Amino acid sequence: MESNSKTEFVMDLQNKKVTITREFDAPLENVWRAWTESGLLDQWWAPKPFSSKTKFMDFKVGGRRFYAMVSPEGQEHWSVQKYTSISPKTNFKMYNSFADKDENPQLPGSDWDVNFSEQNGTTKVFIIIINESLDRMKKMIEMGFEAGFTSALGNLDELLQQPE
Repeated sequence: MESNSKTEFVMDLQNKKVTITREFDAPLENVWRAWTESGLLDQWWAPKPFSSKTKFMDFKVGGRRFYAMVSPEGQEHWSVQKYTSISPKTNFKMYNSFADKDENPQLPGSDWDVNFSEQNGTTKVFIIIINESLDRMKKMIEMGFEAGFTSALGNLDELLQQPE
């Protein structure tokens, strides 16, 4: 099923900030679960043809998710997300950094502030990402973050349209 959802990206190099807005034609509960349960996250988080593989996830304040984006050739690109704040079904914050296969972070990282709201059956996700350094933000841009994350959010849209 084709969706009219679109992703809005704003890159602010001066403030090392990225803002992303995306609406989903799905109830808040379903969108929240897709962001906070590893089994669902792994179904959409990576842009095709990559896949996402969570080694472990503990979605609670102080908990973390350790996962890899896996290339079609099997190459793993690890990251760790540490949850710093959770307000169920409205917001969570996390610190994100690339890592090696042993969960050693490659700093600097970025702070993510992920917000959820629902109106008339449409759920809006608004994300603010603050990078710790301009170099990290430039690396994200060079790696194709905007296209890749837009693709991943398209995967989420497809997942949310599937019958439960």
